[in-house]
Amino acid sequence: MAAIPPRPSASNERLTVGHGRITCSLHGSSVVFSELSSTYPLKLLSPRLAVPAVAIVYVLCYGGGLVSGDRVKLKVDVEGGCKLLLLSQGSTKVFKTRSGDRASTSLRQPAHLGIPENVTTQITDVSIAPKSAVFLLPDPVTCFRSASYTQIQRFHLLGDASLVLLDWVAAGRKSLGEEWEFSRYYSVNEVFLDGRRITRDIMLLEDFSLQSQPPGSIQLHRTLKERLRPYSCYAMLVLCGPLAQEVAAQLSREYQSISIFKTSPARLVWALSPIEEGKTYVVRVAGIEIEDVKSWLRDALRGFENIIGIDTYRKAFV
Repeated sequence: MAAIPPRPSASNERLTVGHGRITCSLHGSSVVFSELSSTYPLKLLSPRLAVPAVAIVYVLCYGGGLVSGDRVKLKVDVEGGCKLLLLSQGSTKVFKTRSGDRASTSLRQPAHLGIPENVTTQITDVSIAPKSAVFLLPDPVTCFRSASYTQIQRFHLLGDASLVLLDWVAAGRKSLGEEWEFSRYYSVNEVFLDGRRITRDIMLLEDFSLQSQPPGSIQLHRTLKERLRPYSCYAMLVLCGPLAQEVAAQLSREYQSISIFKTSPARLVWALSPIEEGKTYVVRVAGIEIEDVKSWLRDALRGFENIIGIDTYRKAFV
């Protein structure tokens, strides 16, 4: 994978442990990175593309996942009419919570976030200039047994900027008997348009059954597995801005034609909610297996092939 060398950064600010910065703009028909930098445990790679005005950045972690207490923060600025596709390579694995500090825990979050020191944390702030677009299409987050994970993502759009945001979580390592056996998963996604918040989505999955109770007491809370099965993958999708309207309209037509009269759980279910007078759409999907959800997403978003290129699009759902 040949990486695009970034131009020298205009900022001499040294990156804190666990920080990453991406700044890109359009020069002619090529996307140029004025900054593409990161520190452990975050790693950013950008392969070369032949598609005009389109770039990819893979957001990776050393060792294939985030370890207890890892705290990473990514700042993204997309300018000048370019289209940036943010991907991962394989699921974002979150390992079990352990006591003690790691190198990346030196990134201390603001006190008002109230995030305990041993909670694995990922914070992303994205700014999208007019006529620009971000397609955040990572693989799902997979939390291992006893893991605790907090994710906060904020997107600031200006004017006619566009956003395609995918946030999804899987049950865990089912092959090892782990299914919804993590301690806590907390994900917040906020979308702002010209400074006004138009979407705030929160998903909190917490296993209250793991909390200590007096001996002999009655179990009052069901486990996560009992609450979430039979589905092992849940996804949330936001479609916002001019470049997302055609795909959103197609999904809206399909959703209006659905009639549900089932007595047993379907292999995949989905729902669509228009907001902002139909200019933004939120889609929710649940599937028996990850591949069920991935296959649905691949087909549902296929219209973006015309915007970012067929080969580029296929990299998102391999």
